[in-house]
Amino acid sequence: MQDELSAAIAADLGIKDLPLEEQQALVAHFGEVALKAATLAVVGKLAEDKREAFAKLAEEGNAMALKAFLDREVPGHEEVAKTAVAEEVKRFKAFQAV
Repeated sequence: MQDELSAAIAADLGIKDLPLEEQQALVAHFGEVALKAATLAVVGKLAEDKREAFAKLAEEGNAMALKAFLDREVPGHEEVAKTAVAEEVKRFKAFQAV
């Protein structure tokens, strides 16, 4: 499953012709960048006075509690995150084209 996901991401990023080791490194790095972009986009939609609660939940690592919090505090947070990741894909492809 992980290999299929990595291959799909590599294809989407346009790096499937690179050696497998390079693909894996780029996919891992892109994953980190995409996660940060998605998190920042969601936190940007969060009311200022709720950000400390978000940080605490994120630190605790309770994914279900964090999702429930975001469901309540940032309606549409999943779409916000998807949009942020899509923007990172566009940036990556634009950088690659240079």
